[in-house]
Amino acid sequence: QLQLVESGGGLVQPGGSLRLSCAASGFTLEHFVIGWFRQAPGKEREGVSCISRSGGTTNYIDSLKGRFTISRDNAKNTVYLQLNSLKPEDTAIYYCAAESVWDQNMCDLTLAYDYWGQGTQVTVSS
Repeated sequence: QLQLVESGGGLVQPGGSLRLSCAASGFTLEHFVIGWFRQAPGKEREGVSCISRSGGTTNYIDSLKGRFTISRDNAKNTVYLQLNSLKPEDTAIYYCAAESVWDQNMCDLTLAYDYWGQGTQVTVSS
């Protein structure tokens, strides 16, 4: 059974940091491009960041550049999203998603990702 499990969310004060993890079971993540998405209450889901199979290509939405960092450890079958300088508007459920691609260096948040995790809640509040 192919499964993605996110963890690392929680309650943090503005300016704080969290590291989210996306662990895969039942398949090898190295064959997949991974995207992180988030959905805030009352808002549509939006793409946050993605990382290519090789890890050599990453993309971020403009509003998050410099604050969030995506990385992957294929040996651990896990992708990470480091969230720094968090703001209340970053409050959302964060999801990771996987899509099998041939190109090791391709990363695109507009892909039709086939596999999704259940999400982890991030709440930024004082």
